[in-house]
Amino acid sequence: MRTLIFIVLIVATGAAFGQYSIIPQPVSMHVKPGVFTLDENVEIVSKEACVKEARMFVAWLNSATGGRFEVVPAETWQYSKPFILFASEDAKSIGELKATPGVNPRYLEMMEKTPGGAYTLSMDERGMTVTGTDPKGVFYGIQTLMQMFPVNAYSGEMRLPYQFTNVIIKDQPKFAHRGLLLDCCRHFMTVDFIKRYIDHLAYYKMNVLHWHLTEDQGWRIEIEKYPRLTEVGAWRINADGKKYGGYYTKAQIRDIVQYANARHITIIPEIEMPGHSVAAIAAYHHLGCTKEHIPVEHEWGVFKDIYCAGNDSTFQFLEDVLTEVCELFPGPYIHIGGDEAPKYRWEHCDKCQARIAAEGLKNEAQLQTYFIERIAKFLETKGKRIIGWDEILEGGIPASAAVQSWRGVEGGIEAAKHGHNVVMSPTSHCYFDYGLESIDTEKVYSFDPIPADLEAAYRSYILGAECNMWTERAPQEEVDDRLFPRMPALAEVLWSYNPSRQYIEFERRLGAHYKIWDRMNIRYGFATVPLKFSTSITQDKKIAVEAVKTPADLKLVLVEGKSSKSWEGKLVAAENTTLEVKAISPSGKEFKKSFVLKLAVHQALGIRAQMNYEPSKYYTGGGEGALTDGVMGSNNFRDGHWQAKTGQDLQATIDFGKEITFTKAGSNFFHYANAWIFRPEELIIEYSSDGKVWKEWATIPAPIEPSQSGELPLEYFTTKSAPTTARYIRFTALTIGPCPTWHDAVGEPSWIFWDEVVVE
Repeated sequence: MRTLIFIVLIVATGAAFGQYSIIPQPVSMHVKPGVFTLDENVEIVSKEACVKEARMFVAWLNSATGGRFEVVPAETWQYSKPFILFASEDAKSIGELKATPGVNPRYLEMMEKTPGGAYTLSMDERGMTVTGTDPKGVFYGIQTLMQMFPVNAYSGEMRLPYQFTNVIIKDQPKFAHRGLLLDCCRHFMTVDFIKRYIDHLAYYKMNVLHWHLTEDQGWRIEIEKYPRLTEVGAWRINADGKKYGGYYTKAQIRDIVQYANARHITIIPEIEMPGHSVAAIAAYHHLGCTKEHIPVEHEWGVFKDIYCAGNDSTFQFLEDVLTEVCELFPGPYIHIGGDEAPKYRWEHCDKCQARIAAEGLKNEAQLQTYFIERIAKFLETKGKRIIGWDEILEGGIPASAAVQSWRGVEGGIEAAKHGHNVVMSPTSHCYFDYGLESIDTEKVYSFDPIPADLEAAYRSYILGAECNMWTERAPQEEVDDRLFPRMPALAEVLWSYNPSRQYIEFERRLGAHYKIWDRMNIRYGFATVPLKFSTSITQDKKIAVEAVKTPADLKLVLVEGKSSKSWEGKLVAAENTTLEVKAISPSGKEFKKSFVLKLAVHQALGIRAQMNYEPSKYYTGGGEGALTDGVMGSNNFRDGHWQAKTGQDLQATIDFGKEITFTKAGSNFFHYANAWIFRPEELIIEYSSDGKVWKEWATIPAPIEPSQSGELPLEYFTTKSAPTTARYIRFTALTIGPCPTWHDAVGEPSWIFWDEVVVE
C-alpha cells in the first residue's frame, strides 16, 4: 500500500456536505464563494493520459442532459470558454515508469509515495478541474463529480444551465483493496447484470470484483481443454426437477474484464479447491477419490467429495484449467478457495494415503497444505499469486500467498503477523447474504478492517476488505436488496476510514442516494430491520409486547388470517399468541418479509433455567433467560432467539421455588442437516420434588430422520391427561453425536439449537 502524502488542511464543512451528498465521504471538502455554471458553451478538456476517463464522463453527461459535448484535447485547447478539465500526470504504472528512459527520479519518487487514485476536484466561476495522481484518480474524481449532479441527471431529464456551488475537494483512498465477492455459482448472473454491478462498484470507488466461478452447484467458466466442465458441470437438476445453470464463454469473460479494466476494477477469479468441487468431479469423475459418477449438487452445504490429492491427473487438470484462467484475467491474484474441505475421502483413499507417506506428511491437514503449495508454485510460473480463505493457514502457506479472513478476524491477524497480505471479510460484518437482523447497515459502517489488537507493525498487511454476496438464497433479482445500502456503507469505510465517522451523518447523505437508486432501477432494501419486538414479562405472568419502529413513523399492519388492519404496536398476551405484522415505510416501500412473533405463556415464564453448558457466543438466544422468555425461535436459526451448543447433550433445569402441577411440557428445536444442525435423538423430561431424586415424566423421540433435508423448526411436546406435581423439571436433549458417516461433514461436531422450555 502506498504511503499517503495529502495533509488535510481543509476540513469538510456542513455547508459543503449540505448540498453535496457524496459517498464515500471525501477526505477534505470546502465551500468556495460563487458558482460554476454548466451550460452548452462549456468545453470538456482532457490530457491524453486520462482521455478514456474523460470520454466516459462525456458519454454520461450527454445521456444525463441531452447535450452534445465532446472531448477537446488539452494540447490544442484555447482556454477561451468555461471548461471542465481532466488532467493526470501519466497513464503508466510505477513499473512502466521505472523502465522508461529519461524519467525524472524525483518524479518517480513522488509517484511511488502517492496513493493510487488520489485526486483534487476544484471549481470556480471560470471552470472546473479534476486532477489525479494517475488516470485512476481522475476516474474517482469523476465519480465524485457525478454525485454532485442533481437527481434528475440519472433519468436523463436534467436540462442546462445548471449551477454548482464552488468547492475544493482533496481525496484519496485509505485501503488498496475495496471489493465485492459475487457468487455466480449458486445462482447464475447474466453478463449485463455483472457489468451493471461493475458500474455500481465504480460509482462508490470500489476497485475489486471477486468473481466466484466454480462450486459444488455449478462450474461457470469455459475451459476449452475440458468441455464437459460446461456441458455437464454448469448444469444441475434442482429439487423441483428443473434443469438450472449457465456459464460464461471466454469471449464474454474477456468483454467483462475489459469493461472492468476501463473502470479501474480488478477482477479476481475464484477457482475453488480442493473442496467445493462437486461440479468438476461430476464432469470428470476421475478427479474424485472414489472415481464414482456423481451429479452436480443441487443442495447447499459442505460435501465430502473433493479433488483427489493423491492423483497426479488431478494436478494436471488444475494446471490446465488455471493456465486458461490466467490468460483471461490480467490481475496479480487467483483465488483458490481452500475453505470447507472435509478430509473424509482423503482418509479413505489409498492414493491420498500414499501421497501422505511419500511426501513425509503427518496427516490430511498437511496434505491440504501440500495441495495448496503445489498449486501456488505453478501459479508463480504464470506470474500470479494465490489468495485463499483463512483455512489455508492450517499447516503453513507460501510466502507470496494472501489470506481472506472470513471466520472472524483471527485468521487475518495470524496471517499479518506472518507477513502475508490480508483481505478482511468476517461473517460478523461482511456477509451480505445474512439478513439485516444479523448485519444491518449501521453495523457494516462500524466495521474496522484493522483489528484493534493487531500490533502497529503488522497493520500495513491489511490490504482492505470485501463484502461477500453468497447467493444460496439470493437469485439475481434479489441481489440489489442485499447489497444496497450496505455496500455503499462498506465502500465509505474502506475509502475514507475516518476514525470519528458518525453513522447518523452517513445516514443523512444516504437519503439522497435512495433517490438516485430509484432512477437507476436499483431495487434496494432497508438500511436496518424496520421493526423489532420488545417483550417483557408482567407481574401477573403475561407477556407485554411493544413494536420498536425504524423510522418512528413506520406504518404497521397486523395480519389476521386473510384480513389485516392497522396496528398501533402494543399488546399484552395472556395466552399463546402468534403475531404477523407487515412494515411499510413512510414512502410506501414494504419490507419484503412479514414479521412473525410467536409467544408462549406458560408456568416457567421468566424463571432462569440452570444449564449444563455455556451457549455458543454466536447463538446465545438473548442470554441466560433465553429459554424461558416466552418468545419462540422462528424459521430462521439466526434470528437471535435460538440458543445453541455443539458437541454435547444439552440440559436445562427449572426450579419453580414451590410445587406446581402440570400436564404439558416440551421444547422446540431446529434441524438443518446441511449446516450441521441436527434435531436431538430424544428429549427426556424428568421431574423432582427435592432436586435430588428424579423420575422420568416422558421421553420424546425425534419426529424426523436425521437425514431429512431443509430448515425445520420442530416441536418436542407431550401432554398427559392426569396432572403431575413437582418443584423441579429437567429437560435433556440428546445429541446425535458427530456428523454421521452418511453426512458430507462426517466426524465434525454437530449442533443442537433449541428455544423455550415450556411447562403448562
